[in-house]
Amino acid sequence: MSDKNRELLELYQALLDKVKEIYQQDNSLTVKSLLTTIKEGKEYLALKRHADETQLQLVEEFLKRDIASFIAVQAEDDLSYSPTAITLENTLWHWLGEVSDRSQVEWHELARQFNQQGVYHSGEIVTQGTLTCTHCGYKMNIEFTDVIPDCPECDHGEFTREPLMP
Repeated sequence: MSDKNRELLELYQALLDKVKEIYQQDNSLTVKSLLTTIKEGKEYLALKRHADETQLQLVEEFLKRDIASFIAVQAEDDLSYSPTAITLENTLWHWLGEVSDRSQVEWHELARQFNQQGVYHSGEIVTQGTLTCTHCGYKMNIEFTDVIPDCPECDHGEFTREPLMP
């Protein structure tokens, strides 16, 4: 291996070490955001000074691949990405919603409906219940407190709410 190749390899390894360091500080970063952060760092600039354009493009492709691989390995142990854990969490929230005091929820929503004259708009926060699109009549079942999306059928943003049943 030539001295130039050895030097490029060492600089690339410094980039990978920086990826690990940055990801440990903020594990919510995506491949794209990590790559952008790395390309703005001094390690990348040092590599850029020693590599020609073809080598630099190759380094960027390897870097994308290695960052994606690194994030995938890190996420394997993270239960928040597990489909089983997500299903379990949703089931628990559903059970909690079923056993909660529905009359309290209904009174709270009734008072809120009086203030809103029974009309809800996308972007507002609503608790569980059924919303009906005023434009096309599509019914959305909301199981957890969430932000109201636009109607999935017609993209309209105005809804009425069916009364909660205790």
